[in-house]
Amino acid sequence: MKTIEDLDVAGKRVFVRADLNVPLSGAAITDDGRIRAVAPTIAKLVQAGAKVIVASHLGRPKGEPDPQFSLAPVAVRLGEILGRPVAFATDTVGESAKATVAALADGEVTLLENLRFNAGETAKDDAERGAFADALAELADLYVGDGFGAVHRKHASVYDLPARLPHAVGDLIATEVAVLKRLTEDVARPYVVVLGGSKVSDKVGVIDNLLGKADRIVIGGGMVFTFLKALGHEVGNSLLQEDQIPVVLEYLERAKANGVEFVLPVDAAVSGSFPDLKTKAPVEDFAVVAADAIPAGTLGLDIGPRSAELFAEKLADAATVFWNGPMGVFEHPAFAEGTKAVAQALLDSDAFTVVGGGDSAAAVRILGFDETKFGHISTGGGASLEYLEGKSLPGLTALEG
Repeated sequence: MKTIEDLDVAGKRVFVRADLNVPLSGAAITDDGRIRAVAPTIAKLVQAGAKVIVASHLGRPKGEPDPQFSLAPVAVRLGEILGRPVAFATDTVGESAKATVAALADGEVTLLENLRFNAGETAKDDAERGAFADALAELADLYVGDGFGAVHRKHASVYDLPARLPHAVGDLIATEVAVLKRLTEDVARPYVVVLGGSKVSDKVGVIDNLLGKADRIVIGGGMVFTFLKALGHEVGNSLLQEDQIPVVLEYLERAKANGVEFVLPVDAAVSGSFPDLKTKAPVEDFAVVAADAIPAGTLGLDIGPRSAELFAEKLADAATVFWNGPMGVFEHPAFAEGTKAVAQALLDSDAFTVVGGGDSAAAVRILGFDETKFGHISTGGGASLEYLEGKSLPGLTALEG
């Protein structure tokens, strides 16, 4: 794949497909990690005298403008991070976009409105998607793909647009791919994978592929209760995917046959109801119980303290660690301890540590950890997982051409 250094960008209109899909509370950005991650690529293009057109999706609008998913607050924050004004186009390929791009001088930046306000961005129909890509291509001379969190999507700005313009990868995608190769090719061992989050079904593919690659797989989060149920344990009202029990049993058998150690929690933090994440009100019926003795009528919401110690022990000797998914409902203080323990264990380790995007990356920032102390924090949870599953990612395929 070509890099920015392979392009002559001075005086050219450079379309940067970024991933600025940040969480919002009203118009307030609650985590600007993805904006900060792509800012160096944009700054490099600015320094080289490009006219930079940044584009991204945000949320899941239904192919038409929706004010709650506007990128306007992102334009303001991007400008603050870059230390220069960022013009904002109020549409994607309409009059505002055309006028805003036409007004750009060398070294200036504009951000287009949410790409998903146009149905062509996510269309299944190749012709509809291609028509939108054609309209986007008219705005630019060159294309730089740097939205790693979107490369697993066959969308117009990710997959079709690079075929229409000379293209290269941005520094963020180049780094992400280099890191993922360290997790899949010539891996330093022991290689420990920590998986959490809510659903087993979200991680089926990556577990399947890693059973032949990892030395140890540590399971936490809501997905663990399907494992516990598969082993015949009571899980109360905890999150459970009954249809995944046969899959889980197969994985446990394969892990044993392949010499891969599966590590499950030995205790859990439970409550009779889901906590209030807005008020963070204290949980009156908080309790820690054995993982094989979760009382009926209770919800498992975090791994317990003995599990946190166990997981830390299983990470201590690792040479490579990939972590995707929190250990519990980290947004509430009562159920954040397991996720904190795993994050701290990664920091205490001498391993090359990769935090696999999504909720894990958000947890690291929200819980106050220093991002720079981890080997790498990915900007694309879904993209990272699909890469580790061995899938071909459309956005990377397009950039290789």
